[in-house]
Amino acid sequence: MTQITSHHNQKLKEIRKLRMRRRWRDRSGLFVAEGEDLLSAADAQGWVAIERYAAAGSGLPGVSVEAEALASASGLGSGTRTLAVYEERWADVPVGPLCVYLHGVHDPGNVGTVLRSAAAFGASCVAFGPGSADPYSPKAVRASMGAIFSLALTRSGDLAALPGVKIALVPGAGDPLDGLWRSGHVFVSPSAKEATLLIGSEREGLPDALVAGADRVAHIPIATDSLNAAMAATIALYEITRRMAPE
Repeated sequence: MTQITSHHNQKLKEIRKLRMRRRWRDRSGLFVAEGEDLLSAADAQGWVAIERYAAAGSGLPGVSVEAEALASASGLGSGTRTLAVYEERWADVPVGPLCVYLHGVHDPGNVGTVLRSAAAFGASCVAFGPGSADPYSPKAVRASMGAIFSLALTRSGDLAALPGVKIALVPGAGDPLDGLWRSGHVFVSPSAKEATLLIGSEREGLPDALVAGADRVAHIPIATDSLNAAMAATIALYEITRRMAPE
């Protein structure tokens, strides 16, 4: 393909649609990642780009695009040297041993940060319930810092389908999170070696029905009213994985 020189190029128009419109991503099953670090993370996990573009003269792989034209398709204020289009991947069912379930977490930055924390603490899956932001939106993809390419993602509104012990994180309710282990209820028997952490939005929290259906309800003891979803998930993942680590 010859070098792309105009921001009116049809391919760049399609990239802008994928970046800006969720329904376009949902319809096509495609998403955009940009920046050398994200694309390197995709390469490391064996993801093959549907299309890949690079600024002319950058020496990076991909179709050559004049810098100004490439910037027109970028969501970064400073533009980008490279971007690529990938096919979304969704697992059929949530998988253990450790899963994070998000319900009504609206902010894509929080969603991306949860993905990053989930990958950092070795979670196997992040499941998305009703009302959660699109993990393949540009803001979520950037905030994931490449974790989007290493985790299994699934859509699930069925509590029974989530693996292992379901722990609902609810501010001020249930036991302190570390108290679950002091009380001897979690991860004792061989049948309880998997867990799902249920996280709701900062404003609305988890629906009453989900909390009632959880195996355990826990909170993170803090001096203020609440933490945002990403911070709460990160702290809880640390605590859970510390307890799940083999002796």
